[in-house]
Amino acid sequence: MLIEFGVSNFKSIRDEARLSMVAGAGKEHESSHLLAPRANGRVPSNPLVRTAVIYGANAAGKTNLIDALGTMQRIVTMPSQPGDPLPIKPFKFDPEKAQGDTTFEVLCVVDGVRYQYGFTANSERVCQEWLFAWPRGRVQRWMERDGQEWKLNDRLGGDRGVWLRATRPNALFLSTAASLNSQQLKPLFDWFRHTLRVVGSGFSEIPIDALDQHRSEIIGFLQAADMAIADFQIIEREINPEDLPTDMPEDLKKIITDAGPLVKIVLRHTTDLGVVDLEIFDESAGTQKLFKLSVPLLQSLQEGFVIVIDELSNSLHPALVRFILNQFHDPRFNTGNAQMVFSTHDTSILSQELFRRDQIWFCERDEQLATHLYPLSDFRPRKGVENLERAYLAGRYGAVPFIRSIPFDPES
Repeated sequence: MLIEFGVSNFKSIRDEARLSMVAGAGKEHESSHLLAPRANGRVPSNPLVRTAVIYGANAAGKTNLIDALGTMQRIVTMPSQPGDPLPIKPFKFDPEKAQGDTTFEVLCVVDGVRYQYGFTANSERVCQEWLFAWPRGRVQRWMERDGQEWKLNDRLGGDRGVWLRATRPNALFLSTAASLNSQQLKPLFDWFRHTLRVVGSGFSEIPIDALDQHRSEIIGFLQAADMAIADFQIIEREINPEDLPTDMPEDLKKIITDAGPLVKIVLRHTTDLGVVDLEIFDESAGTQKLFKLSVPLLQSLQEGFVIVIDELSNSLHPALVRFILNQFHDPRFNTGNAQMVFSTHDTSILSQELFRRDQIWFCERDEQLATHLYPLSDFRPRKGVENLERAYLAGRYGAVPFIRSIPFDPES
């Protein structure tokens, strides 16, 4: 379960931005919108919200915030080679920040253990790294790294010396130790690798292997969303090198053949006139998006993933966005205690009927082009009374574009 995510000096995020999933004191939607983290010992287990939504004008930094979490995930999980640059992109509108380091931090609960893990890095190396854990109710500092200085706790069992020597300047201790079979660090590493699912606004990947496994659930999900899809078919065709043009370079032929078979997905529709099959790319943009999202959404609900989606409402009717939200807010469907964080411009769902006040966040860009992230709860809107959509569009909470008149010269 995600508790908090913090980042600073990344793309448009100059100063620290911190997204918290910790619920406030409000009692609204308490039985449906909140979950209690299962933490060991006497660790305070403040309720967490199941979903969080981020609003803001174009170019305010919503996508950058989600990309920051995805970048942290990639640095933790993707193996690196000596000298490989890290995908760090600092704030470029401030010369000092442009040459500075970027910081990422996550607080989460995994298998009953609360973790606070983060690191500071630039494109060349990891400058700092830290990990605190609450395995039995009291905090333990398992690891701290500051340049070439290390502090490792004796409670962190295993070959610590081997892990230290194997950790390259451009690699994380967490990733290195987990790859060398650290049983204590593996759950946190696996949380980044498996439980955290970051989906960009332009994603196109379809998890082919999972489609057959979840076929009946996918069809039920799509039909519940009024997609009128009766079934789907996966057609694979092996690439024969002899079928490729004779003048194609051999290295390009090898790349194509090594990529595996061509995969075509066909969606089946039943009408009064019979059965009609359409390739997925002949479907509407909304149908394509919901089909692609169906597997990660269903897996999240069943297995308790944290799914983070940029621009969830793109190509989707507001009723479909409400449908997805309701799945996460209904414990009958959200059996795994999944969480969802998403950005959107759809203000029709900005309602106290759908959200608690502590689930709504805003991104705003200042005059220095820096992103600021803040919650609706800072404004203390009246519970159950204030019309959030109307107040937001009127500019009461900020994070809306300031539209100016286009200069017009009638003589030009």
